[in-house]
Amino acid sequence: MEGNVAQKFGNSRWVQEGFLDNREDGTVVGQITFAVLGPVDVYLAGNCRGEIAGKVIRFKNSRFADEDLAGQVLGDVEIPQIGDASLISFDPHPHLVPHPYIEWFSMKKNHYRIELAPEDAWIATEAEVAEIHPVSCGIRDRLKGLYGRKSAAADESEWV
Repeated sequence: MEGNVAQKFGNSRWVQEGFLDNREDGTVVGQITFAVLGPVDVYLAGNCRGEIAGKVIRFKNSRFADEDLAGQVLGDVEIPQIGDASLISFDPHPHLVPHPYIEWFSMKKNHYRIELAPEDAWIATEAEVAEIHPVSCGIRDRLKGLYGRKSAAADESEWV
């Protein structure tokens, strides 16, 4: 895409659900289900902030739309997503109403951002954490060795 604009996934309407796990300091792993793409594993260096630091969060988007247009726009999204957490918070800015905000940069330096309605995300319950734990461990084990490795295409990054 042209310009220095973050990929917002159709103003987040193409984000169906997911989880992010920050229980291991310095990494956020998870899985986000997108329209057309389905589940995408995520491995980010960094931490969540505020009340969700060190926790597992879940989200389910009440505004999700599985639109055909998503396939055309999201076709260049890297799978899996490996990169650096920019800001992951339930209260991203003091002058805005608190809401779930997930922002990161991929290894190809592509910029991604998801904003959800306040009621669409929560800190996972103990039962949810127990369910997510083996998935998180698998994602962390599979993807941690890929973080920091520059692909041949990494120099050709663009803001998507």
